[in-house]
Amino acid sequence: MHAPITVMHALFRFGIGGLENGLVNLINGFPAGRYRHVIVCLDDFDPEFARRLESADVEIHALHKRPGQDPRVWLRMWRLLREVRPQVLHTRNFASLELQVLGVLAGVHGRVHGEHGWDMQDLNGSNRKYRLARRVFGACVQCFIALSKDLQRYLVEDVGIAGHKVRQIYNGVDTERFRPTSSPRVAPLVIGTVGRMKAVKNQTLLCQAFIELLKHRPDLVGAVRLRLVGDGPLRQECEALLGAADLRQHADFRGDSAQVADDLRDMDIFVLPSLAEGISNTILEAMASGLPVIASAVGGNPELVMDGRTGALIESGDVTRLTTTLARYVDNPDMRREHGLAARAAVTERFSLARMIATYDQIYRELAA
Repeated sequence: MHAPITVMHALFRFGIGGLENGLVNLINGFPAGRYRHVIVCLDDFDPEFARRLESADVEIHALHKRPGQDPRVWLRMWRLLREVRPQVLHTRNFASLELQVLGVLAGVHGRVHGEHGWDMQDLNGSNRKYRLARRVFGACVQCFIALSKDLQRYLVEDVGIAGHKVRQIYNGVDTERFRPTSSPRVAPLVIGTVGRMKAVKNQTLLCQAFIELLKHRPDLVGAVRLRLVGDGPLRQECEALLGAADLRQHADFRGDSAQVADDLRDMDIFVLPSLAEGISNTILEAMASGLPVIASAVGGNPELVMDGRTGALIESGDVTRLTTTLARYVDNPDMRREHGLAARAAVTERFSLARMIATYDQIYRELAA
């Protein structure tokens, strides 16, 4: 038998989030014994979230980076590279890209970098400093992985990465875990979302639309509920908005949840009002759960949601359009059912977990060799 290939995964933090969920799915999905996985966090990791890893053999290291430039991180990373001696170094998102320099110096055979999405500092990828840094540090990378065609275009056309170095791989979703409910839906109808409650996810827009919906449709008060799964700095603002409209009692704030599949099965309509996205795991999970999806037309969202077939796309920040779209779905159970079934079929056909794992497996094995 061949010795397992050691893959070092570097990211900012290992906790609740779409990028992190994707990493867990990838590690859990590989055949046992094929890889040795080592996770390195620039910041820290959440021990509770780490329990989602099914293998006890996965190593997790935290570099405890201080805000701003912290030279100690490079020293700690260098020591880890020399100790672990990975055959593949896979960095994820801009924060960890510079570590690829150390990968070259440490003689790592395979160097992969994944671009998963945007943050508030560079919502549309227009920051020239970030583009230059990606081009400079990208010289150390053998293979870029873009999670959406939008990110692939950005890396090639805007950053200037050679096209042959960029692979586009969609996230996969576990369609056994995320599946439609088998029980008949009962009142009240639930409009929901899942995600970290931070500015880029823009849950305040959903709260504003919910308020507008009930303001203009008092017949829906008590017949429709809002459910927000996730936690973060926007929670207090969202609760204040609903409280000021005297609608706080019609909304559920679930906080961070380890039962997202069950949370989705309790919803009737899924909404993702983000300001920016790469490829959203929560959209894929909602689609796999048989839900119609209303999403802002940013990043990779239009690659997932087929407007008028599996859900609806709206302009980012358009509260009026979101309100009217919600009303259409609330009033039309046949459309909800039809779009939910089409969403489930699209995920099964295009976004399988097995396809994603097989593609990463091929890349890792080629680079390790």
